[in-house]
Amino acid sequence: MKKTFFIIISQILFCLTGAKAQVGEPRSVFSIGGNAGYIMSNVSFVPKVTQGYHGGYTGGLSLRYTCEKYFNTICSVAAEVNYSQIGWKEKILTSDDSPVIIQGTDDVKMAYQRTINYVQVPIMAHLAWGRERKGANGFINLGPQFGVCLSESTDANFDIYDIEAYQRFDRASVTIAQDTMKVENKFDYGIAAGAGIELSHPKIGHFILEGRYYYGLGNIFGDTKRDYFGRSNFGNIVIKATYLFDITK
Repeated sequence: MKKTFFIIISQILFCLTGAKAQVGEPRSVFSIGGNAGYIMSNVSFVPKVTQGYHGGYTGGLSLRYTCEKYFNTICSVAAEVNYSQIGWKEKILTSDDSPVIIQGTDDVKMAYQRTINYVQVPIMAHLAWGRERKGANGFINLGPQFGVCLSESTDANFDIYDIEAYQRFDRASVTIAQDTMKVENKFDYGIAAGAGIELSHPKIGHFILEGRYYYGLGNIFGDTKRDYFGRSNFGNIVIKATYLFDITK
């Protein structure tokens, strides 16, 4: 996967540096705008931690440079600078796959989630087919994404530092180290891929709806032989809306 990551970067750089030597119809359209959306995320832990999806919001600045139309393909480079709430939400189950009930209560289920706030910067090749300036087109995005951890917070309805209390609960999973560990690697990187539709009007701008998946190649915790987790990388599902208007045409 890391080899694929560097291949994708090289292809995007080729698109940027080769914009003046197209074999198709040249373009030089720079667009700017904003985006907002919803992220469902989790962390792939080894040893395994049973999880649902952590829900959070994302939004920020969007940029796009359209450099060429090659036959029917509109070729661009798209980038974003986003503030994103990601993390993980645990499914705390008993050995028979029932929710763990806190002792002394009738129906209060054990609940834990970690929210980690990032600045995320995807830089993607944007390939579209359909109407270019007025009408609709469909597109795909693919490229590397980088992130920097800003802060983190924990939301739990039990004392995460009370190990004896942990042991009294009938938890199916014995992996609990992640509940008290802080993010060790603040820098994150991986591959983002998405697809969507765009509606364009020459006087109004571009309205975009996209579904995207991000696969992290870095680990948030240490992954040496002396560390607890061999893997702790993010997976994000993103639904977002974007508005762009053209600065140059």
